[in-house]
Amino acid sequence: MRIVFMGTPEFAVPSLQLLINKGYEVVAVVTQPDRPKGRKRTLTPPPVKEAALALGLPVLQPERMRSSEAAQALAQYRPDLIVTAAYGQILPKGVLELPRLGCINVHGSLLPRYRGGAPIQRAIINGETVTGVTIMYMAEGLDTGDMISKVEVAITDEDTSGSLFEKLSAAGAELLEQTLPGIISGVATATEQQHELATYAPNLSREDERIDWAKSARQIYNQVRGLSPMAGAFTYLNGELFKVWACAKPVEPAGADSAAAARLGTVREAGGAGITVQTGEGVLVLTQIQPAGKKAMSAAEWLKGSRLAEGTVFGEASETSGAEL
Repeated sequence: MRIVFMGTPEFAVPSLQLLINKGYEVVAVVTQPDRPKGRKRTLTPPPVKEAALALGLPVLQPERMRSSEAAQALAQYRPDLIVTAAYGQILPKGVLELPRLGCINVHGSLLPRYRGGAPIQRAIINGETVTGVTIMYMAEGLDTGDMISKVEVAITDEDTSGSLFEKLSAAGAELLEQTLPGIISGVATATEQQHELATYAPNLSREDERIDWAKSARQIYNQVRGLSPMAGAFTYLNGELFKVWACAKPVEPAGADSAAAARLGTVREAGGAGITVQTGEGVLVLTQIQPAGKKAMSAAEWLKGSRLAEGTVFGEASETSGAEL
């Protein structure tokens, strides 16, 4: 039973480790190429590559899985089954047809909802309270294959994309352990997705990270949680980039506590637990922030040395504020 594993981020590592721990023969690991990261743009291997090398497994890193060279290199390993988890590329027909048992994917949502590359982040951003993991046979479309198994996972108000990644990563590995024997023995059954119910979770863009103070406090709270700890949400203060990494859970506004009380994005209070900002519905307390040119820190710590006054408005960028934090 020869398995090729394909994955890239930390989400996929427990599934790879599960295969090894349970004695499956992983003949190769395919992952994305090393990418530059951080301010210094240091070339950094993906987590799956690091895990595979630590396990002594051969690693392939094709730039494009659709290239004939990548398919030929993969074919040399003669896989009986390909297992993917957040690999990051759509597999071409030639690769899908390569293993005799097909290709299966560990996907971080309850399909057909949240097909695409950012299902975990967008579930939080959209205010979902339940998500999960689906294991499916892969098809040529984007997460359109028949479903083999599912498990639900609750999303709490305290979850960030980081904590939910960990939950779903562990749930995915456990579900993979339960599902593989049926696939290998040929008794697993698969159910076609209800394609008319599909929703999509495209990869996040820079605009998804920008805070729109016209939204409700709850919507912005969900946005901040869904973007932490990876990209972070951002706004501007005095024309300079200002990131928001965490907020206090908003209290539902009583009566007409709305933008009529103050201009959207206005600092209502600066002190105590953080920075209280007017939104389109209610106020939001920023608790973990990152001003331009500084490291992330608690808002309370930053306020000790800042001159942020009540009435200050978070607004637009200046012409020179394009630099990343």
